[in-house]
Order: sequence, then C-alpha cells, then structure tokens
Amino acid sequence: MCQSLGMPPDATTLARQARILVVEDEPAIATQIAHRLTAEGWLAETAHDGPAGVAAAARMRPDVMVLDVMLPGFDGLEVCRRVQADQDVAVLMLTARDAETDILVGLGVGADDYLTKPFSMRELVARIKALLRRTERLARLAGHSVDAPPTAPPAPQQLGDLTIDSAQRRVRRHGVEVHLTPTEFDLLAQLATSPRTVFSRERLLAEVWDWEDASGTRTVDSHIKALRRKLGADLLRTVHGVGYALEPTGESRPPVEG
Repeated sequence: MCQSLGMPPDATTLARQARILVVEDEPAIATQIAHRLTAEGWLAETAHDGPAGVAAAARMRPDVMVLDVMLPGFDGLEVCRRVQADQDVAVLMLTARDAETDILVGLGVGADDYLTKPFSMRELVARIKALLRRTERLARLAGHSVDAPPTAPPAPQQLGDLTIDSAQRRVRRHGVEVHLTPTEFDLLAQLATSPRTVFSRERLLAEVWDWEDASGTRTVDSHIKALRRKLGADLLRTVHGVGYALEPTGESRPPVEG
C-alpha cells in the first residue's frame, strides 16, 4: 500500500521538488514523517512493506529513500539491495537497534546514512538535506564532465599495496579487487587526497556527506569500521578525539569482504 503526499501546483513546480520515499511499516510514523517532508517543500510518498517499497521506488525514482530496517514482506536490507540494483538513490536507514553489526550490514548494502529510533524530525530533515546536497553536487559534477572536452582519465592512485582507480571507482589491495559501496569509496578517496594527514570527523562529514552540522553523529565511525573490515585495519589510523588518517604502509593479509 502506498500513499502520496504533496500538492504541486504545476509541472514546473513538480520538476523543482525533491522526491522522498518513506518506507515504514507503522502508518502513523510514516504519515508523520511524510507530512513534515511535505512541509519542507518536498514530494513525499509512503509505503508500508518491502514489496510495496521496491515497487514505489521503481515508479517514483526518488532522490532519497527513508527506509526502516524492520518491514513485513522482506526487510529494509533487501529493499535496499533491490532498489540499488536498479537505480542510484541516496538511502537513509531507520533502525530501532543500535547494534554495530546491524548498522554495518545496512551500510554494506548501500545505505548512505542511518538514524536510530527514536529520532527528532529536525535531525531527520537535516540528514535528508545533506543527502540532497550531496546528490545535487554529484549530479553537477557528472553534468560538467559530460559537457567538458574529453580529457585523459586520471591514472589510478597507487598507495603501497592499495590501488584507487577514481575513473572506474574501483579499489584493489594486494592486487585483489574489493567491492566498496559508493559512500565507502568516496570516504576512502577523500582520505587518499592527503595520505597520513588526519581528517577530522567534521571535515569528512562536510566533504563526503555535505553535512553542515556534524554534532552527535557516528556516521563516519561506522563507515570507517566497514572500510576496515574490507580493506584491513592497518590502513586506517584513528586519532582519538580528532579523526582518521589513511596510512598506506606495511604489509597485511589480503582483504576480506565484510
């Protein structure tokens, strides 16, 4: 079952409105979220189970999907897998649990960010705005690259046994390709712009997630843990109370997919 909210007066207004899909099995919560998103000037649609969420995403082609993990039919992780296989969409996952494993699994299937219930509507809106800014920035960069004269693609970056190919968005360690989600790749690429330099969480949130206010979020920490599981813990150094640095030195075991 799906419900669409928002009252665009004409096609011109519709073209300017961001499309947000809320997949949440509790109708009262879904409706509350959708009304708040509509008040922000966005188009909002709701779905209340896994199959309906996938179908709504295929039809609506949302800019952002707010996705509860626990859903009837099939869960939010499966919704994320199926939708991401069909289209690029920013995903904000909602979880009632703060378990590290649950969060890492969600990020591993392509979610860009997560919120743990209960959460404030103000924080939810702030997260969606950040995802929209990031989506718009990437779209502008893609449009510019299409319009610009053809140039030679950048050479892969070799950092010890780590290879980062920005042109193809592929990563290898010890010659073995490692699958990263889009956000994981962007985070690694940002750290690789200045190896061994410590990046604060606030700077990473601004550069990778387009966050304006980084207070109270553990998103960077969770993505760093996901990268360590895939690439090896020795590559990423934690500076407690400050942030993280990429340390492309030393030898380690081949990466294991997390």
